[in-house]
Amino acid sequence: MTHLHKQRCTWAQSSLMMREYHDNEWGVPVKDPRLLWETLLLEGFQAGLSWEIILRKREAFREAFAGFVPERVAEFQAADITRLMGNAGIVRARAKIEATIKGAQIYLAMQQQGEGFSDFCWSFTDGQPVQGTGNDSQSLLSATVSKELKRRGFKFVGPTITFAWMQAVGIIQDHRQGCFRRQECLDATTSDPATALTSASGGKA
Repeated sequence: MTHLHKQRCTWAQSSLMMREYHDNEWGVPVKDPRLLWETLLLEGFQAGLSWEIILRKREAFREAFAGFVPERVAEFQAADITRLMGNAGIVRARAKIEATIKGAQIYLAMQQQGEGFSDFCWSFTDGQPVQGTGNDSQSLLSATVSKELKRRGFKFVGPTITFAWMQAVGIIQDHRQGCFRRQECLDATTSDPATALTSASGGKA
């Protein structure tokens, strides 16, 4: 059976782009700290929009934000904010742009204090994915993680955004029962989670 005819999560049927994203990225455990951070930022930019819009703009985001390299983004100044606000290829929301710059500074501060971002992200589940129901848009776990992110100073990380991010990066394994990707993502976890696909992605609630 080809991938075209395999069972998928319902949301993946909306377009070819969403199907490819679902089949190749969503739910695969991400351990790379920079990619975890990038995904969290893109989830924040998605608030109020569809994830497909963010996917279409993802490369423009990466170019505009220096590849989401925290060391570079942390040094952005007022001129960079003006530049970004004039970039039609991204979501031009000043508060989110400023939160991204602040987020880079927080990321680096955590690193300097010996708290790696990947270790932080996966610490809530002891380094392993937890099973989702396939129907939730937030959970007690995402509320807990959201609270800790906010405590560190991150913005646009409410429980719903955090839940979608955790789904996307495989911390919450939420491919529905019957979806052909469910077992594949579980296998990626149990085989070698440290070297699982580290693609920048976003989540579907």
